[in-house]
Amino acid sequence: MGAELTEAANERSITDVAQGMALLTVSAALPQFRPPPCKPGGAVTCQEAAPWQLAVLYVSLLLNAVGAGGYRPCIVAFGADQFDESRAAERARSWGFFNWYYFCNGASMLLAVTAVVYVQDNVGWGWGLGVPAFCMGVSVAAFVAGYPMYRRLEPAGSPFTRLAQVVVAAVKKRRLPAADVVPARLYENDDLDAPISMYGKLVHTDQLSFFDRAAIVTDGDMVTQTDADSGKPSAAPVPNPWRLSTVHRVEELKSVIRMGPIWAAGILVITGSSTQHTFSLQQASTMDRRLAPGLSTFQIPAGSMTVFALLAMLLTLFLYDRVLVRVARRFTGLDRGISFLHRMGVGFAISVVATLVAGFVERHRRDAAAAVAGATDAGTSPLSAYWLVPQYALHGVAEAFTSVGHLEFMYDQAPESMRSTATALFWLSISLGSYASTLLVDAVHHWSAGPGGANWLPDNINHGRLDYFYWVVTMLQVMNLIYYAICAKRFRYKPVQLHKKEEEESGKALVELQEKV
Repeated sequence: MGAELTEAANERSITDVAQGMALLTVSAALPQFRPPPCKPGGAVTCQEAAPWQLAVLYVSLLLNAVGAGGYRPCIVAFGADQFDESRAAERARSWGFFNWYYFCNGASMLLAVTAVVYVQDNVGWGWGLGVPAFCMGVSVAAFVAGYPMYRRLEPAGSPFTRLAQVVVAAVKKRRLPAADVVPARLYENDDLDAPISMYGKLVHTDQLSFFDRAAIVTDGDMVTQTDADSGKPSAAPVPNPWRLSTVHRVEELKSVIRMGPIWAAGILVITGSSTQHTFSLQQASTMDRRLAPGLSTFQIPAGSMTVFALLAMLLTLFLYDRVLVRVARRFTGLDRGISFLHRMGVGFAISVVATLVAGFVERHRRDAAAAVAGATDAGTSPLSAYWLVPQYALHGVAEAFTSVGHLEFMYDQAPESMRSTATALFWLSISLGSYASTLLVDAVHHWSAGPGGANWLPDNINHGRLDYFYWVVTMLQVMNLIYYAICAKRFRYKPVQLHKKEEEESGKALVELQEKV
């Protein structure tokens, strides 16, 4: 899981996406790769796609999915690794990287839902898919061209194996008396940990003390290596990793466990935003979407309403980096302005407000439809779609706080050797949140079903109670916010003994004990 492996994964994954987009473009642009258009007439007849045509489509989609799953988690960690944490100046600048990474990510999404969608609708799918394919090709070329400038670290083995070794060693020594767990007597080996602690060494904490048993030296823990030819000892005894772990490796496991509750809190926030984006689309499709009511007949596509969320997110990220961080730094003394946990907490609270507002807007939309004869049954409402802007904007602001704070937290608090895995967990929380939203909708369908089969979320939302659903999501998010506040209050940042190059070069003390707050 070292940076060398991360770099290779980035290059291979981005290439997979580029190949997938190229194949998808070919299948859309060349008529041989798709069935002919349906023939209009009394009975519209459509020819099914040939098996090989479907195979081309599915392979292109598979390459896109596999590639995106590979480079998204790796590229964030690899980009942040380009900053040398042993230098204070670079460490201070590294926190701006996450803001600008997410800003660029949001800007690309904005272009996708505006310019690219326009090309697809008005020029053709060949050009509409060809433009992203060309961009991916440029990305691959740019990534490869920057190869000589990258900071690369040597691979240091599988971190999952090390975590398993700590668990096994602790279980084997579970019968040792608690009195033997004395921090001063726990095993440490700086040379052994050097490949996995390039910037700093984790120091002992008193939490999860059961795992400290893995670092207690007992008989049989050390293995003497012998020379194959002479049969004599060839080096000093080394620890058997399945019986003895260093303090640093034990603290790696503790760090991962401590991150779990905070990571899990982000899932329900994604659930709330996913459900709101889904049903906001349905709301918009029933409303007056004229760009300038009374002045223009041009209608904003319902799917393009997400532009307001993206614009709010981009503006918040810009102001956060350029204004809020500089002001907050004066009061907190932190390079990043406010801590990750505070940033996530602000985002969680705004997300609650966004869903609450969405419920009131839906009630107003539904009442406006009921006031117009026939609108309820027709599935329309005379209310302007601009009423949805506040809930979209609030979710955009919430995402700027929550998602970037979550990403920073996962990267910073993960062990050095697991940062790519930790950022992958961030994307996993988004996936789990989306799946949870589907389960929540299914549950509401079941629980709210009446005798005639009617429920809160019918196809015609004018006949449903979407406002009630939004408020159920709001209550879930309030409970999640309370859970998060408890976890954040009890969370303990990993204490790191940092290696500082400035002091090494000046001949002063080589390390500094730093516990981030």
